[in-house]
Amino acid sequence: MKKHPIYSIQNFTAPISQKDLYVNSFKNHLKTHNFIEKPHRHNFYLLVLFTKGSGTHEIDFDQFDIKPGSLFVLQPGQIHHWALSSDIEGYIIFYSQEIYNLYFGQKRIEDYPFYQSVMNQPELYFQSDELLQIQSYLDLMLAENQNNYPKKAEKLLNLLDCIHIEISRKYLSNNQHIAHSYNHKIQQFEQYLEAFYKTEKSPSFYAAKMNITLKHLNRICKEILNQTVTELITQRIILEAKRLLTHPSKSINQVADELGFDNYSYFSKLFKKQAHTTPSEFRNNLK
Repeated sequence: MKKHPIYSIQNFTAPISQKDLYVNSFKNHLKTHNFIEKPHRHNFYLLVLFTKGSGTHEIDFDQFDIKPGSLFVLQPGQIHHWALSSDIEGYIIFYSQEIYNLYFGQKRIEDYPFYQSVMNQPELYFQSDELLQIQSYLDLMLAENQNNYPKKAEKLLNLLDCIHIEISRKYLSNNQHIAHSYNHKIQQFEQYLEAFYKTEKSPSFYAAKMNITLKHLNRICKEILNQTVTELITQRIILEAKRLLTHPSKSINQVADELGFDNYSYFSKLFKKQAHTTPSEFRNNLK
């Protein structure tokens, strides 16, 4: 079992505007980067839309079917790989948090709802009429990427933002999160969870950090995400455990310790309850 590589945008070659932005057709992308079909991570955001072909896409150990209209949005750190048909076509874009946030100032990439949590569904499906709308922006990006006109990076970033708006509309429509007053609280909770999940497992800790009662925080999580605070904490811990278990140099005891568990037995039971397999069985299956 090999340690999964972590790629930066500089690992990919294409006629791009600058080091923090990459745009390509998926067919051209595969010609020189077929290593992406093996499990790996990125330290950047990724957006890919498939317009032809089929296959599967595994993201953080969940498998998704690929078909025309499948769109995937990945955040830094997620493990993924593909199994693709020979006739696969589409578009692929990489971008860093820094280039996006510096350009737009008050608007941040992580404010888009599909990027607000690593636990969000990374897949959306666009019907044929919806596909034409979002493809028009992607075609403009590819065309712009072929020239060296002034303000090329600015145009590419604005087109990318238009794509994010289209995805956001689709995501909000699918998930019924439109203009909900609890959205800010969910985002706040997820920020605290990302910062403290390795050391703080108690739901009361997060409620106290947010200056609300645990009952109210549970109500928010159930209404928006249909999960309890405890379930969300556990889900984040187990996802990280799976990621750490892909590192062959770490023992299972070390993984448990890194995630803040003094009791290995308790960690193993929690993992099995959530993942329906033991940590050692999960690691063996990766081989």
